[in-house]
Amino acid sequence: MTYQALYRVWRPRSFVDVVGQSHITRTLQNAIVQEKFTHAYLFSGPRGTGKTSAAKIFAKTINCERSPVKEPCNECDACRGIQDGSISDVIEIDAASNNGVEQIRDIRDKVKYAPSAVPYKVYIIDEVHMLSIGAFNALLKTLEEPPKHVIFILATTEPHKIPLTIISRCQRFDFKRITQHSIVDRMQQIIEAEGITVSREALEAVAISAEGGMRDALSLLDQAISYSENEVTIEDVLAVTGAVSQNAILQIISSIYEKEIQQALQLVDHFIQEGKDPGRFVFDLIYYLRDLLLYQSAQGLGEILERAVLNDTFKELAERINPTWIQEAISYLNECQQEMKWTNSPKVFIEIAILKMADIQAGETDSVFDHEVIQRLEQKIIHLEKELNNLKENPPQGSSQPSAPAPKRNQSRATKNSYKVPYERIRQVLSEASKTDLKAVQENWARFMDVLKKQNAPAHATILNSKPRAASDKALVVAFRYEIHCSLALDHKQTIESLIADTVGKELALIPIPEADWQEIREDFVKKQRQQEAGENGDLVEEDPVVTEARKLFGDDLLEIHDQ
Repeated sequence: MTYQALYRVWRPRSFVDVVGQSHITRTLQNAIVQEKFTHAYLFSGPRGTGKTSAAKIFAKTINCERSPVKEPCNECDACRGIQDGSISDVIEIDAASNNGVEQIRDIRDKVKYAPSAVPYKVYIIDEVHMLSIGAFNALLKTLEEPPKHVIFILATTEPHKIPLTIISRCQRFDFKRITQHSIVDRMQQIIEAEGITVSREALEAVAISAEGGMRDALSLLDQAISYSENEVTIEDVLAVTGAVSQNAILQIISSIYEKEIQQALQLVDHFIQEGKDPGRFVFDLIYYLRDLLLYQSAQGLGEILERAVLNDTFKELAERINPTWIQEAISYLNECQQEMKWTNSPKVFIEIAILKMADIQAGETDSVFDHEVIQRLEQKIIHLEKELNNLKENPPQGSSQPSAPAPKRNQSRATKNSYKVPYERIRQVLSEASKTDLKAVQENWARFMDVLKKQNAPAHATILNSKPRAASDKALVVAFRYEIHCSLALDHKQTIESLIADTVGKELALIPIPEADWQEIREDFVKKQRQQEAGENGDLVEEDPVVTEARKLFGDDLLEIHDQ
């Protein structure tokens, strides 16, 4: 067989050819030039990012006849012998098939022998995480204190499976996924050298499908070249990879967002009939929506887009589509992706996800409308409360304030919701409350809300605009914006109390109260407490008007009074 795959022909032979890992190649080059390289290295990272290639280049560079140099000359006998595998002092071992104790013991016995052709003997152990526990134990002592002429380079895609005792004896280098831009540039160099015509869109599609691996990109490019006729086009790449073009993804997202359900379902049916991979289709949709969301958040993030190509059509869709809709859509597609793992009919789940995504539009519009209405009502309520307070403080001449506010409160409550505020229980909580208990709840409130949203969305919607106001060792007073929310919170009382116990670390009974009633009962409690303290001191001191006004504006929780 005379033909060699592109990834074999264009495998890096110098550090400069290793794409996207400059943070590693520069460190290794400086260590070689300064002759400060160590006895053991661990190269970890995704597949096809250059781990084994970098190990082999490192072995050539330290053994090059011109060493110390930053790059191997690839011309001397040592470089050529290591490259073609004719020098036995550089040993590549596949740990997947040589993972027993015997193989490692054989290495341990042979490391003491000096190299025969080059200054350093290098052991490159690929997929080292496949070694057995016994093999790792046999390697420990040798890896820590090998002879001066021996260097170990361990390569793995799963470093978490390697014992910490091995990792601590190595210098670790983490190879990262190669960016799409770097992959496209490297493939452009290769096709120019090979004399192959490939469109820019096709190269970008290959880079997207490669998911950060240079070897995968060259394998896909090789396959697309074989599939095409004279020029490799975007259609050839999509046919080989089973992916969907950006225009098609954009079209289906736009159709779903505009609630053109018939067109969206027809497009999905067309893709499946063409033989597109359903899992790949959902994957592409999720990442395209992710790119839209990132671009909307910060337009300078164009370089980290995973699936989208930054063109005018993409920018127009990003301006038109709602960010909240995108977040909901990604959640539905993620659920679809999970369900597809256990079914033989993935198309059905894709269609269900599309119908759910189409329904988001109406819900989002209603929620925005409700939010605007609620804001206007809140402003009116605040305005009315201010006028009522002014009337209480400065009543019109000829009229008098009601001497018994309690019946008035009961009368107004009778006309509202059926929820009855448990005043005695709340007063009991206030008498036993402590700032430490309340602070413990407030510090964990955001985490509690996140867990509640994931486990019980209706309960989360009910308690969304609430605030913990007072807490004792056994109970928690939560203030709600409207009285109806107190009744709804009691419907989910068991769930809410259970999650509060899990989050805070102790069981607390939930006591809902409308915000307006909370302000009233708190002021009444503080007033009585102040009168009691004044009675104990033997004199009654009238409070400074400035302090009174500050207490109204900021509340007692934020107010600190210092005597001068």
